[in-house]
Amino acid sequence: MSLPDLDHSRRNPKPRLLLEQERVRLDEYIESIGYSARYSDNYYEYRHVQLPKAMLKAIPRDYFDPSKGTLKLLWEEEWRGLGITQSLGWEHYEVHEPEPHILLFKRPINYQPSAQQ
Repeated sequence: MSLPDLDHSRRNPKPRLLLEQERVRLDEYIESIGYSARYSDNYYEYRHVQLPKAMLKAIPRDYFDPSKGTLKLLWEEEWRGLGITQSLGWEHYEVHEPEPHILLFKRPINYQPSAQQ
């Protein structure tokens, strides 16, 4: 059974990298980013990342979905640019709307990076 792909219309068309002054504004929050333990189902392992609530105000507006007021689904280059650090293979697949500072990530069970990475 295959799972549906992510709705890529909920992302920026291509990764929007942070400008230097934007990245500097986020530096003070990086140490306060929280990472859950991993949990899984038959297909994926999951984890959630909790950003400090105040950090949302420092993230550029074009990272947000104007119709919902929550972050868009972020490309890896984008979430890493915000200071989120985790091993390879994780994909941002959802924002927990009641708590928009919580980002949900998944990767295939037994993920192995390809030799090119």
